[in-house]
Amino acid sequence: MFTKTTRSAVRLLTHLGLEGGSEPMTPRALAERLGESPSYLAKVARDLGKAGILRSHRGVAGGVVLGHSPQEITFLAIVEACQGTILGDFCEESADVASTCAFHQACAELHGALVSILSKWTLSQFMARPRPSGTLAKQMPCWLEPAPHAASWKDSEEPTAP
Repeated sequence: MFTKTTRSAVRLLTHLGLEGGSEPMTPRALAERLGESPSYLAKVARDLGKAGILRSHRGVAGGVVLGHSPQEITFLAIVEACQGTILGDFCEESADVASTCAFHQACAELHGALVSILSKWTLSQFMARPRPSGTLAKQMPCWLEPAPHAASWKDSEEPTAP
């Protein structure tokens, strides 16, 4: 449902919100901490910057900071910055959904629910629980974890021995 870009954006923003404070962090430093490709994470940061979710600072002490408070950054804004506007898959746009076919009504309902749920979740909620708790913390890998739980980008680019 969500692209690698969106997952990387959520990881970047969560980590930046937890660790960055008001001091800019470079995408390269964030990539190292998250086990992501520096060039890919720089692209993700550019997408988030264009959407106003991140603010860039140039210069020696440059990097990125959150463009808004974590309570103001919705999951919908993150998804749309990375994947584009969420569109409904309708037969044809109609103001009177009740008179359309059942498929159109189902798609309109699904679209509304998806947008509603993504709008209510915020970065602050991801920051409040960036990893599983209790017994699940040891049993369940989570891609929000600051340290990579699978092979890092460097491992995936190296050739394997036959």
